[in-house]
Amino acid sequence: MTNANLLTDNPELYEARFPDPERLAGRWAEDCLRRHGAGPRVLDMGCGTGRDAAHLHGAGRMVTGADLSEAMLAHARARHPGPTYVRADLHGFDLGRAAFDAVVSLDSSPLYCHTNAQLDGFLSSCRLALAHGGLLVAEMRNGAYFLGRTDLLDTPAVASFTWRGTAYRSTTTLTVNRTAQLLCRTRVWTSDDGAAPVEQRSAWRLLFPQELRHLLTVHGFDVLELHDGPGPRTEPPWREGRLPGRTADADRLHVVARLTPTR
Repeated sequence: MTNANLLTDNPELYEARFPDPERLAGRWAEDCLRRHGAGPRVLDMGCGTGRDAAHLHGAGRMVTGADLSEAMLAHARARHPGPTYVRADLHGFDLGRAAFDAVVSLDSSPLYCHTNAQLDGFLSSCRLALAHGGLLVAEMRNGAYFLGRTDLLDTPAVASFTWRGTAYRSTTTLTVNRTAQLLCRTRVWTSDDGAAPVEQRSAWRLLFPQELRHLLTVHGFDVLELHDGPGPRTEPPWREGRLPGRTADADRLHVVARLTPTR
C-alpha cells in the first residue's frame, strides 16, 4: 500500500469527489463579506483548486488565492482563472501589510494548524495582512461536537464514484487524539484500474467555540458571528437570505471576525 495524498496530488479527482456545482461555499463567503461591508481585496487562504476564489472574483472582488500545494495552484490557474494565485503556508505568511480587506479560509483550512504556535502564526499573519476593519471569514469542523458524541467515529465512511472511466472507492476512519486535541483521518483509496491501494493520513485541530473566540480576541479581532449554521456544508445547507444561527453545537463552525484598532 502506497502512502500519498491522492486528492491533493490530483486536483481534478478532488473536484470529482467533492463537487460543488452550486458554488455554495463561495456564495456563503460572499454573503458574509457583503453583509459586513468588506472591501474588495480578498485573500482566500488555503484556496485549494480555486473554485471559491474564482467565485469571489466573479462577484467583483480582487482575489488572491494562496495554497501550499503546487499541484492545486497549477490546477487553479488553468481551470479557475481570474484570481492571482500564490504559494504560501497558512502557518505563517506575509503577502503584504494591510494588503487585504478580508481573509477567507474555508473547509477547515485553519485547522491544519495543529499546535498553538501554528494557530498564533496563522492569526498573526491574518492580522498583518488585513487593513483596518478587515474581516476574517472561516468555516471549519467544530471540536465541541465530539464532546460525548461518537457517531462520526464508530463506523468507517465509504464513498464511491467514477472519474474518467475508473471506479474509485474510499474508506475513511476518524479517531480523536485527545491529548493533542486532533481529529485524525485515515482514508484508504482503491480503484478498479489495478493500481495499488493508497493510504492517506491527515488531521485537524479540534477547536471549541469559546476557545476560538478567545484566540481571536487575543489576536485583536472582534467576533461578529460564531455559530454552527447554516453554512455550505451543513444539513440543510445555507441558502441566500438565511441568517446565522445562535448555537454552536453541530459539527461545523462558522466565524466572522473584524480586526479591531491596535490597542
